[in-house]
Amino acid sequence: MDSYPNQDQPAAPRLKSEDYYFEGDLMVFTAAYHLKRGSCCKSACRHCPYGFRGQGKPVGSAKSPQTK
Repeated sequence: MDSYPNQDQPAAPRLKSEDYYFEGDLMVFTAAYHLKRGSCCKSACRHCPYGFRGQGKPVGSAKSPQTK
């Protein structure tokens, strides 16, 4: 087994300060980073510029729950 990264996948873009911030121990990627990445990872990211919000449905395809 070789230790080289998978050559079929493009390398992730280098991170800059506008690409992320920390919320406690979690790194949160910004919309700027996702746009540099070039495609949706379908992980329901907080700042997804592609409209994905989880459960396989883009934003607006299901009624969101009411909050008080």
